[in-house]
Amino acid sequence: MSDPILYTLCIITYLALATWFWPGRPGCCRMDWVPRLLPVIPLVLHLYLLNVDVFEGQGIHLGFSTSISAVAALSVMTYAVASWRYHLAGLQGFVLAFAGAAVAIEAISPVSHAAIHSDMPAFQLHLAVAFAAYALFTIAALHALLIALAEKHLHKAVPPTIVADLPPLLTLEKLLFRMIQAGFVLLTLTLASGILFSEEIFGKALVLNHKTVFGIASWLIFAALLLGRRIKGWRGRTAIHWTLAGFISLMLAYVGVKFVLEVLLGR
Repeated sequence: MSDPILYTLCIITYLALATWFWPGRPGCCRMDWVPRLLPVIPLVLHLYLLNVDVFEGQGIHLGFSTSISAVAALSVMTYAVASWRYHLAGLQGFVLAFAGAAVAIEAISPVSHAAIHSDMPAFQLHLAVAFAAYALFTIAALHALLIALAEKHLHKAVPPTIVADLPPLLTLEKLLFRMIQAGFVLLTLTLASGILFSEEIFGKALVLNHKTVFGIASWLIFAALLLGRRIKGWRGRTAIHWTLAGFISLMLAYVGVKFVLEVLLGR
């Protein structure tokens, strides 16, 4: 476990930046170098803390708290890189707030046991691809919430200042589906690498458990969403609901199972 002062510093920095860039605040949606580089400051500290907790001792320690923290760190990293190419204005407040909460959970949680077979290359590859998919879909889910805010603005349900500086709704939706398409590719690779890993460890390609069921359910949801978008032009609330449903199913596949086992059952 790292120094509590470092955790506190990381949390405060994340939340301070999240407050600064929260939708509706002056300058929240500026897209110069400032909002692109500032998240890197707490991210570097976050990655250091995560490295200490995940690789402490032998094996890879990926429990509930470190899994949430890893997804958050990768989400901030993905945002920091993608913001140089895509207009992600308004999204940084959500991403940074999520990261701050994730570090807080990691700080108060005990160190988890090392994952079984974590020294195997197949398992490490599976984890790397899986967490990349988690990060992309996390940003997609937060982006879907941002679109929901923009849609409410159209019906005057929220103050106009909250979404005044956001890109047009159609631009937000196009970006959402780009994220989902990229995440879907990674999720497909995750399931494929999971099958290879299962074959190597258990001698059969598919072991039906909670992770497998929720993982496949998430894949089917996102596949249906992309198909619905292509064939029927799904957008708006339909896209938001399907995105959030797929994200929740994906979270339940690994993080949710870890939460039940470690937090509720104390295993």
